[in-house]
Amino acid sequence: MSDFAFYFKMGWEHIISKDALDHQLFILALACVYTLTDIKRVLILVTAFTIGHSLTLALSVMDVIRFSSKWVEFLIPCTIFITALNNIFQIDAAGKSARINYYLALCFGLIHGMGFANAIRIMLAKDQTIGWGLFGFNVGLEAGQIFVVAIILVIGILFLNFFKVKRRDWVFFLSAGVFALSLKMALERIPF
Repeated sequence: MSDFAFYFKMGWEHIISKDALDHQLFILALACVYTLTDIKRVLILVTAFTIGHSLTLALSVMDVIRFSSKWVEFLIPCTIFITALNNIFQIDAAGKSARINYYLALCFGLIHGMGFANAIRIMLAKDQTIGWGLFGFNVGLEAGQIFVVAIILVIGILFLNFFKVKRRDWVFFLSAGVFALSLKMALERIPF
């Protein structure tokens, strides 16, 4: 059980730590088109991301796939600004944007999973309980994502209901901010 707790904490910190801005921005871009009434859909969305992330992580730990970390670190912010840009282009079709976000979460989760693969591969490869470690990490990752989503939705309630910000303006403001930050990250990480 101590292995599970160790990897759970690692998965949690992978999303919650101050060094996890890229993951937090991605979750913000995915979740900002939803409100608290969409909680079930948001949880499915978060789980889609975790599935993609977990699949790549598992394949990497088992040494089935390997990718250059420079390219992965460049592609991660690209996935974020593509998601934010999708929100902006689909701003008047919130339902359509939300459906597309399921596919973005799953597919881009594959890329995000590669970002941590090199670090965790070494730890899990030495461990006798690879499956248990991956499970603990992914449960921690999912818990961290749900925590971040909860914060986003609560802040959304404040702005949409109490400050009477229009949903369209809310989605545009957050998506534009995420787009700008992630584009800056991508430009700083160009692997050439």
